[in-house]
Amino acid sequence: MSNIKKVNLGSQGLVVPTIGLGCMGMTVGFGGNIYGKADEKEAIATIHRSLELGGNFLDTAEAYGPLLNERLIAKAINGNRDKYIIATKFGFEVGDNEQYTGAVNGSRSYAKKAAERSLKNLGTDYIDLYYLHRLDANTPVEETVGAMGELVKEGKVRYIGLSEVGSETIGKAHRVHPLTAVQSEYSLFEREIEELGILNTLKELGIGLVAYSPIGRGFLSGEIQKQEDFADDDFRKYLPKYQGEQFLKNVELVNEIKKVASEKNVTTAQLAIAWVIAKGHLPIPGTKRVKYIEQNIAATNISLTEEDLNRLESIIPLGTKTGARYDEAGMKGVNV
Repeated sequence: MSNIKKVNLGSQGLVVPTIGLGCMGMTVGFGGNIYGKADEKEAIATIHRSLELGGNFLDTAEAYGPLLNERLIAKAINGNRDKYIIATKFGFEVGDNEQYTGAVNGSRSYAKKAAERSLKNLGTDYIDLYYLHRLDANTPVEETVGAMGELVKEGKVRYIGLSEVGSETIGKAHRVHPLTAVQSEYSLFEREIEELGILNTLKELGIGLVAYSPIGRGFLSGEIQKQEDFADDDFRKYLPKYQGEQFLKNVELVNEIKKVASEKNVTTAQLAIAWVIAKGHLPIPGTKRVKYIEQNIAATNISLTEEDLNRLESIIPLGTKTGARYDEAGMKGVNV
């Protein structure tokens, strides 16, 4: 086991390593094939290697697959459940036919139904951290969080969180049942939650931030230099961040970060992860390959000085327009 430092996530008692493993890309569907083809054997080996190195915090969701991702994790953790901390999410509604319905459902009945199904798919009798994946515009967040609180009382869930929500929603939810974490996209390239004061809200309330896409959906690896570097079926080419002039500007910014990384003798991706950790947040970079889990976990040993942080943040100052991270419809569901 590695000596990855452990930290409190939020202030409700959940202790986690300083880095988690985003498992979405390990299965096909709901964005799972964004990053190339999935290979179950390699994915399971990646989860096992992560544990060997001290990385036992796994992030999944019922929508990934749908349901296939949780089932993959069940195979990987079989016989070792107590060694892992598992976070999963509900809300992108999955019907009884195991297909995504296109709706977001945060109703009390769906929260209960989804939790039972996740427990079954994960092959476990408790979920460590249970999130609402996106806010349901037709259900008051108080109802959703009330149902999640009941799951905690029943012992089926240990801690709860929300994903991609704004300060007002966080306040309303936290008054019903204390939140442990909020998961949002956050990286050197995507700091809107900082601009909107959401990070300050989390700090005031003692709620942790779990940062997904800390490597900017792979863009901060510095390996994507031209549009042709994306495969034909890669959904990233359809996001405003990675199109036209904006794409070229973003490549220039990444190349500046690359220079800092090479001075430090680390990869650009590792530097991006180290920045999130230095800011006091929990990055959950996604990977399905052993090679990358080793590199990502090694990033927890990089220490950045105040000067390093200032230098990186002067390359992409707060407020820099790097392009929207989803299309118009997708953007309506974030920070609400």
